Amino acid sequence: MKDFIVHSIPGSPFGRAVLATLEEKRVPYRFAAFAPQDIRAPRHFALHPFGRVPILEHGDFRLYETQAILRYIDRVAPQPALTPIDTQAAARMDQVMNINDWYLFQGAGAVIGFQRVVGPMLRGLQPDEAAIAAALPKAQLAFDELARLLGANVFMAGGDLSLADLLVAPQIDFLSATPEWSALIRSHANLQAWLARMNARACMQATTWERVVAMAKAGALPKAS
Repeated sequence: MKDFIVHSIPGSPFGRAVLATLEEKRVPYRFAAFAPQDIRAPRHFALHPFGRVPILEHGDFRLYETQAILRYIDRVAPQPALTPIDTQAAARMDQVMNINDWYLFQGAGAVIGFQRVVGPMLRGLQPDEAAIAAALPKAQLAFDELARLLGANVFMAGGDLSLADLLVAPQIDFLSATPEWSALIRSHANLQAWLARMNARACMQATTWERVVAMAKAGALPKAS
């Protein structure tokens, strides 16, 4: 199988979801990091017309949009399967993935994560406390609903790991580094236990911010074991 190439930024939860999925599949891949000066520059727009990350290259095939990338990887490298066979479990997986993109990230995690982590670290900005306060109820609602859907299940779509877990875990783990974390997770022991299970997996340990930065410094890291 041709190596996968993942173009992303260290620390991107969406990029981490792709890397973690490739780790679960145990297939060869390389990580190609965008330098700060390349973000939304011609090289970036040549790969992604909307200037986002991640982007996947597989031979002469290029793909963007994280959900599309995850589903492609699951089809091209079918073992272990990360989409439930049961139709209702598969529908729950799809639902959780869309909650992640439209409600947890948009207007919630994107604001809190940028204001608390990305802006101060990369741009030296002070957090906009008003923007964080406005985003917090949206983030709390997403946490509440994810915890409700998880219930007593081991994973988001039931008893087996799915693409939903690999997409959501990097987003929630990213927010765990913010002061808002304790309030967001306070009433959701099940969600906190789920995140601990996910963070114990080799795919998450191999894709921490520090490990991905090391990949970026190395230029390209083959992975197949």
